[in-house]
Amino acid sequence: MKILVTGADGQLGYDVCHALALQKIVYQGVDQKDFDITNEKDVKAYLKTYSPDAVIHCAAYTKVDLAEQESELCWAVNAEGADNVAQACQEIGAKVVYLSTDYVFDGQGERFYGTDAHPNPINVYGKSKLAGEQAVQGRLARFFIVRTSWMYGTHGQNFVKSILQKVDGQGKLQVVGDQFGSPTYTVDLANLLCDLVKTERYGVYHAVNEGVCSRAEFAREIIRCAGKKAEVMEITSLEYPQLAKRPCNSRMDTGELARAGFNRLPSWKDALLRYLREEGAGK
Repeated sequence: MKILVTGADGQLGYDVCHALALQKIVYQGVDQKDFDITNEKDVKAYLKTYSPDAVIHCAAYTKVDLAEQESELCWAVNAEGADNVAQACQEIGAKVVYLSTDYVFDGQGERFYGTDAHPNPINVYGKSKLAGEQAVQGRLARFFIVRTSWMYGTHGQNFVKSILQKVDGQGKLQVVGDQFGSPTYTVDLANLLCDLVKTERYGVYHAVNEGVCSRAEFAREIIRCAGKKAEVMEITSLEYPQLAKRPCNSRMDTGELARAGFNRLPSWKDALLRYLREEGAGK
């Protein structure tokens, strides 16, 4: 099997390439310098030349707030870019793993979102990722759509690093307490994507580290596990104004993974400890 990984310089793409290398799976990691994902001809030419058996499509526009102001660029990358990849894969007979997000849901209530829940994104980023999902589903029969949430990894900036940076500069932090979800370690997710792509068990999956917490609870656990001291003061989403509205409920039902015979990801607390030790920040 030969795999192409888009967005290889990103937080998840970096770990996907590393996981594939560890499993001795032939792969090629690509990023913006290799081809423009918004250019249909460039995408088709590259994929035709490399001729992968599968594409793990990690490339995305992920600046959630800026997307409200750069909606055309966000749409071009996340929606049109995904369609370009899907078209190219259709022509060469390759399967696709498309990375999506909890932001395709509106975050109302407290229920766990199943893979069959009705999407209703509330910001530009979420709408663009849903359009990407629809493009992949519309073009291909052989696809995996994997929705995840609250990702963090060693390669790139993320919530964990931001909290630790703030702790070093101040004794009190204000963190949103009314947004709930599952922090997800990119190493764990990358390993799952490698397991998925080797199979024919196509469909839509929710893949997050097990367990749920609020943003504030996550921040407290980061501080505790890193052996730091700081007070986390809970505020509401309304008290923390951002350009893009966030879903307050990102609880994801991962049952489809188990039903398809895949292992669920480890607990988010276990994952956080492993990540902090990898970063040299754990107790």
